Amino acid sequence: MEFSHKSVLLTETVDSLNINPNGIYVDGTVGGAGHSTEIAKRLKAGRLIAFDRDPDAVEVATERLKNYNATVINANFDAMDTELERIGILGVDGIMLDLGVSSYQLDTADRGFSFHKEAPLDMRMSKEGISAFDVVNTYSLNDLVRIFRDYGEEKFAFKIANAIVKQRNVSSIKTTTELADIIANSVPASYRREGHPARKCFQAIRIEVNGELASLSAVLDKAFKLLNIGGRLSIITFHSLEDRIVKQKFKEFCTGCTCPPDLPICVCGKTPDAKLITRKPVTASDEELKENQRSRSAKLRVIEKIK
Repeated sequence: MEFSHKSVLLTETVDSLNINPNGIYVDGTVGGAGHSTEIAKRLKAGRLIAFDRDPDAVEVATERLKNYNATVINANFDAMDTELERIGILGVDGIMLDLGVSSYQLDTADRGFSFHKEAPLDMRMSKEGISAFDVVNTYSLNDLVRIFRDYGEEKFAFKIANAIVKQRNVSSIKTTTELADIIANSVPASYRREGHPARKCFQAIRIEVNGELASLSAVLDKAFKLLNIGGRLSIITFHSLEDRIVKQKFKEFCTGCTCPPDLPICVCGKTPDAKLITRKPVTASDEELKENQRSRSAKLRVIEKIK
């Protein structure tokens, strides 16, 4: 199986983990094992545990990491706490997450992630559960509007959802290009000139199909709890919804006293649990942008557990 994927912010992310050669590290989104391989190379007596919900990624990563002290597990990252406990690991020295869709998933037409390629509507990272076909053809008008608005930040959410409902009343919408055409034909021509109008809606459907934001919210507390003191959590996001969740949660971990500002002294006794390693998100260099346009929206945020 050819699993091609360029890891974004590769050196910056692995460096941010401050690798201890004898430590235990987790890659919650192994994909093509780009970040994982670089982490594993820096380990001596240490160990890497990698997760992915995509069975194709697990197969490829297992092969690519076979010469390292690494274990690849077919599970979503929000199950890392129970999966690690199952193999006897209760604390780790660093965790990274590279969120979003891999180049392999986008470029493999029959996975149905891309609006550029004719394929059945699918978008399931795990190849299980509800598909994009189910969302497009069974969700109510209001639910389609909601996901396009909330997950895609699409300003023409109602027009697009209404066009989808009208078409599916005639016949089911079965392919990526059919859906992309419906979206394009339901928005003003001026909007189409700003970029492909299907991009935001495809993102929204993908997030809904895979429960991406719910999984991210669930994993942040679990991941932080798993960290040993001095351990780091490094997360790469690709759109504003993910980045907002990570930024707010990191701020919560790094906030001390929560007393009202008019109190003369602290009575809550709360001190920060973490410190920010990246005051501002790390973004791709000009050189990386030239080599990989998919890195243009990537943002890396890092914190370190201090108590």
